[in-house]
Amino acid sequence: MTAVGIDGIEIWTGKLSLDLPEEFAPVMDDDPEKYTKGLGLFKSSFPDAYEDIVTMGANAAHRLMERKGIDPKEVGRIDVATESAFDKSKPASTYIAGALEQVLDGVFTHANKGERKFACISGTQALNDAVNWIAAGRNRGRGAIVITTDTALYERGDPGEATQGAGAVAMYVNKDPSIVEISMEQGFGSVDETDFLKPNQQFPSVDGKRSMQVYLARMREALEDFESETGRSHPDDYRFIPFHTPFPNMVRKAAVLGYRHTIRDTELEDTLAEQIGRQPRSEEYDDREAFSEDIQEYMDALSETDMYREWYERAIKPTVDISSRVGNWYTSSVHLARLSALIHANRKGIDLAGETLLVGSYGSGAQAEIHEELVVEGWEDEIDGDAVDTLLNVRHPITFEEYERVHDQHNHSKEKVQEPFTEPDGEFVFDGWGPMNERQYTFIE
Repeated sequence: MTAVGIDGIEIWTGKLSLDLPEEFAPVMDDDPEKYTKGLGLFKSSFPDAYEDIVTMGANAAHRLMERKGIDPKEVGRIDVATESAFDKSKPASTYIAGALEQVLDGVFTHANKGERKFACISGTQALNDAVNWIAAGRNRGRGAIVITTDTALYERGDPGEATQGAGAVAMYVNKDPSIVEISMEQGFGSVDETDFLKPNQQFPSVDGKRSMQVYLARMREALEDFESETGRSHPDDYRFIPFHTPFPNMVRKAAVLGYRHTIRDTELEDTLAEQIGRQPRSEEYDDREAFSEDIQEYMDALSETDMYREWYERAIKPTVDISSRVGNWYTSSVHLARLSALIHANRKGIDLAGETLLVGSYGSGAQAEIHEELVVEGWEDEIDGDAVDTLLNVRHPITFEEYERVHDQHNHSKEKVQEPFTEPDGEFVFDGWGPMNERQYTFIE
C-alpha cells in the first residue's frame, strides 16, 4: 500500500502577544505561577485588527506552497477545520482559496473545498479525510492542503480566558510524504457530551471540571479501541506522544493516565511494584468509589517515580513547547504538539527516521482519536524551528489594557474601532465588507 501522510507543515500566529505572568496575572490579582506552573502557559497569541481565521489560514498555506513550490494544479482539495467559523453556509476554505489566487500563478477551480466541525478534533478529522481520499486513489495524482485555524477567545472573566490563543497550521498531505506516514489504524472514544459548546454564540460555554473528566475518559476509550486493532501498547513503542493541548498541564493528566494503562501487566509495572505496589484492578472491587480513590492514589504515586518522570521528559515534554508560548489554538493544538516534538528532535540531533509517534486528538462534545505516525527518512529537511521562533519572537507585545481593546475588536457583538498595532508585511489582511456582508481580503506586499 502506498504511504500517505504529511509532506510539509507551516504555521501562522496571531501577530500580538500577551505575557501572562507579567501582564495578565497582576490585573487578575493572581500569583504568576498560577499560569506558569498551574497551566504551563507563558504567553498567548492574539489576532491584530486586520487578522482573522481566513488571514491566518491563508498566510500559513501561502508560506507552505511557496516553500514547497506547490502549484495550485497540484492541489486536489483544500480542507479547513475551525471552531471559529463566521458563516453557517460558505466555508472558510473558499475564502482562503480566493485569497491565495490573488498571489499564486494558478487557480483552485478543480479542487474540492470544505470545512470540518467537531471542536478541536476536526483538524485531525480533516487530515484523515485527506489521507483517505489519497489512499482511495481518488486524488488523480494531486495532494491536499489541510488548514486548522482558530481565534480561541473566551468571554471576558471566564476561567478559560488565560488559555486563549489564535493561529493556524497548514499541512500538505500527499503520497510518499517527507515528514510522517499516517497509519490506517485508528481508535475512537465518542459520547454525546456538553462539556464545551457554542449554541448559536461566539464564546464557549464550558464546564471546566467536567471537560477535564470527559477528555480523560474519551482518551482512555480511544486508546482501548486502538489497542483492540493493534495489540497492547507499551511506553517504549513511541518516541513522542503528541496530545491535544488546550494548555500544557492538561497533558500531564492525560500522560499519567496513558502511562498507567500501557504499563499494566508489563515488566515496568513489576519493577515499580517494589516502590508503589501494583495497580488496583477494577474487577477486584465491589465499591466503584473505593476503586476510583485507590487508582487515583496509585497514579499520584506513579507520577512521582523516576521511571515515569524520565519517560515524561523524553516522550511528552518536548511536545508542549510551542503551546506554552501561544496558548490554545483549538483545531491546531495537536498539530502544534507534533511540530514541537519534531523541532526538539531536529535541534537535539535525534534520528527519528523509522521511529513512531502516537497522536492523541480530542474534541469537546466529545470525541478522542488515537493513531500512529511513522517518521520517514529526510524528515529533518522539512522542519525549521528557527522559522517558527522568528514568527513567535516578532509578535507585538500588548498591555492588559490593549488586550481588552483587542478582545473587543474580535467580539462579534462589539463595534470594530481598534486601529492595528502592527503593519502588515507580505501577508493577507481583512479588508472590509462586501455588498452581501461577505468578508474581503487583500494581500499586502
